[in-house]
Amino acid sequence: MELIAKYLVTGKVYKYPKQKAVCLYVVKLNELNNKIIPFFLQNSILGDKNIDYLYWLEIAKLMNDGKHLTIEGLDKIRNIKSKMNSFRTRLH
Repeated sequence: MELIAKYLVTGKVYKYPKQKAVCLYVVKLNELNNKIIPFFLQNSILGDKNIDYLYWLEIAKLMNDGKHLTIEGLDKIRNIKSKMNSFRTRLH
């Protein structure tokens, strides 16, 4: 993850030893739009994680359109989020 953050010149890496996980956090919308999204448009994610990426991309679009600032937009984001990651397996 640290090499990915360095390659993309963005984000902060956090390590969670108890969960044996490492996460790359990017919170600036312009960095998501200009670095993360273009990277994954060129380098597709394979498997079930691609489904989560497509949901995440939908949320990013809502945020770019300012919809996250409305109750309806937040509800839509919550609905999308409820289908992601560990919740995905419960739906299929």
